[in-house]
Amino acid sequence: MPKMKTNSSAKKRFSVTGTGKIKRKHAFKRHILTKKEKDRKRALRHDTMVHKSDMSNVKLMLVLGK
Repeated sequence: MPKMKTNSSAKKRFSVTGTGKIKRKHAFKRHILTKKEKDRKRALRHDTMVHKSDMSNVKLMLVLGK
């Protein structure tokens, strides 16, 4: 049976931490930033973890198993 391929877009968007959690960036920080509040944009700078309900789908895309 052939090896599973990693999803290339997921490979660029997610990274795995040392403890096995999956790190992601916030959305809504790319364009149309003039109408967004300064505090909101500042909060979107920081990385966050993938929610546990999405974890299995992301792991499948990254071929990390279940």
